Amino acid sequence: MGVTKTDLFTKEQNELAVLAKALAHPARIAILQYLLASSKCINGDLVNELGLAQATISQHLRELKNIGLIQGSIEGVSMSYCINPEKWSNVQKLFNDMFDKIQRFDPDDCC
Repeated sequence: MGVTKTDLFTKEQNELAVLAKALAHPARIAILQYLLASSKCINGDLVNELGLAQATISQHLRELKNIGLIQGSIEGVSMSYCINPEKWSNVQKLFNDMFDKIQRFDPDDCC
């Protein structure tokens, strides 16, 4: 999506697109699932858990942190990450608002 075209869409549509793009990689989904299950982790745990290279995991963590889905801190050589509950709730609401529109959809009106 070109930078000049995003103004054709609502704020919510653009936000959903950015979130969907960030979620569109299985490694990121695995990272989120791991963080949700453990509530916190140290970066090294992800290397052992997912079997991906440290550099690859760091790139995925950076993407998730850039959109605010996760938050983290650096303590020495260890980086701890967890789900950002406020952003997570916002993401859930955005997707639920879109998915809930199916309740107003009449399948008999579809071609």
